[in-house]
Amino acid sequence: MGGIRVSAKAVIIKDGKLLTTLNVDSGGIFYLLPGGGQEPGEPLHVALKRECREEIGVEVEVGELFYVRDYIGRNHEFRDFDGGIHQLELMFSCTIPAGQEPSKGINPDAHQVAVEWLDIAELDGKRLYPQALKAILQSPVPKGVIYIGDVN
Repeated sequence: MGGIRVSAKAVIIKDGKLLTTLNVDSGGIFYLLPGGGQEPGEPLHVALKRECREEIGVEVEVGELFYVRDYIGRNHEFRDFDGGIHQLELMFSCTIPAGQEPSKGINPDAHQVAVEWLDIAELDGKRLYPQALKAILQSPVPKGVIYIGDVN
């Protein structure tokens, strides 16, 4: 197993909807928060802004840290594919400046085909990762950072 990868993710909520990247694999459609891996020497907020430009084509404004997630691949459904991965995800509240509209960015992830706003009240039945976000986002938002654990 290699080292721990650090990833910054954007939680962008507008009018009761969550901005996600729409992705397709052999299991069908799935959704992820925009964002990705931090490069060596790159500050976390800079990494998140870069990843959002690449995936959703807009310059986000990074706010407070909301959620922290461990993803230890060998413990989850994709263990055959990414069992050697350990990723620490830091999810920040972000906003999109007025006048900018997200779209598939210039350097999307391999499975990404578009962006989509998902109604938070209708997340059940959606293949959203991490899945633990569904319950968290549908509950009243508590104050402070939440460690959501090693979840998929």
